[in-house]
Amino acid sequence: MKIREMQQSEYPLLESFLYEAVFVSNGVEPPPKSIIYRPELQVYISKFGKNQHDIAFVADMDGKIVGAVWVRIMDDYGHIDDSTPSFAISLYKEYRGKGIGTLLMKEMLSALKERGYKQASLSVQKENYAAKMYQKLGFQIISENEEEYLMLIKLSE
Repeated sequence: MKIREMQQSEYPLLESFLYEAVFVSNGVEPPPKSIIYRPELQVYISKFGKNQHDIAFVADMDGKIVGAVWVRIMDDYGHIDDSTPSFAISLYKEYRGKGIGTLLMKEMLSALKERGYKQASLSVQKENYAAKMYQKLGFQIISENEEEYLMLIKLSE
């Protein structure tokens, strides 16, 4: 398995990864795939690649893309300010819990540092097991509501 930059021709895959990123609690019926067309979710993928702050990496397993991490500066659930990229990440279910998400996150954090970003943010549901991974990577909870944490990582001092 290798982590590599997502090619422009692969950007349409972000639709399926956005759907995979929608957190579904145990015992809850997954929403219809059409949920990704809601404006609050389209902000993650609409016209991806047209903005200088759009960056994406994929986990490529023998030619099959099994996960993606992407960032952009957007007014999403994880929005901090107009110079802080927000994260989105997802893996197909059968590839979760194998360390692939951590590898994707580390690759993106490294790329963001190299490009001079000072910090990055994300929003995650409190019951999502990935919240612990984000904390292990250095993200800190800066605010929360009943369901979600808003997390921030400093990339430079």
